[in-house]
Amino acid sequence: MDPFLHVIQIVPFSFLRPPRLRLKLPNFTLPSAMTVYSLILLTYFMVVSGIVYDVIVEPPGIGSTQDRFTGSVRPVVFLPGRVNGQYIIEGLSSGFMFVLGGVGIVMLDLALDKNRAKSVKVSYASAGVAFVVISYVMSMLFIRIKIPGYLR
Repeated sequence: MDPFLHVIQIVPFSFLRPPRLRLKLPNFTLPSAMTVYSLILLTYFMVVSGIVYDVIVEPPGIGSTQDRFTGSVRPVVFLPGRVNGQYIIEGLSSGFMFVLGGVGIVMLDLALDKNRAKSVKVSYASAGVAFVVISYVMSMLFIRIKIPGYLR
């Protein structure tokens, strides 16, 4: 090592003393289970809705088509014939149906808790079954609108 550099590093600290700091680590509290669940559910909704696709491709929010007989312009929610393309509202509605089915499965799980009253368990179970059935039926309807001859 160069002696000049050694002197520059040693001499200032021969009469200067660094302060004694008493730093404490900040206290972070863990978020509640419901907060974590809500964030995961929101992330799931954004992923299955196609937010990444919407940001990259920038499709229109809703489409339109002209009626052959009357000539009036009608709104179109689903981009017909293209499986790999979507309008923004189409992705959001499909994502909502997927989240609704997931929440229905969570409610069915809550209905199995032994520490709840029977009326609450029945309510959870019936709401869970209803959510899953509605989600399935609407998702199949969305697919049949998007691809007219699907599963027929």
